[in-house]
Amino acid sequence: QGLKPIVSTESPAPISGTTSKLASDFPATDSYLGKNKVPDLQKIFQKADGLPVHLKRGVPDRLLYRTTMALTIGGTIYCLVALYMASQPRQQ
Repeated sequence: QGLKPIVSTESPAPISGTTSKLASDFPATDSYLGKNKVPDLQKIFQKADGLPVHLKRGVPDRLLYRTTMALTIGGTIYCLVALYMASQPRQQ
């Protein structure tokens, strides 16, 4: 018998009443996607300036990084305080 695929490799029958559009039916991609920003971002991220990747874009990245670190440290302290309070016997 050999190995047979579990899932059928045949394409499903088309559903009646629906139409499919070809790629040539759509307008040119430049008209609705805007400018390609990838080359500009590659220049920023590949610059050898000694900064880690998560801080390359300046002030917004630093603000996000510091906020994340503050929330992480604050959450850790909160969990430790809650754990300490839960470990103490209740006063009657």
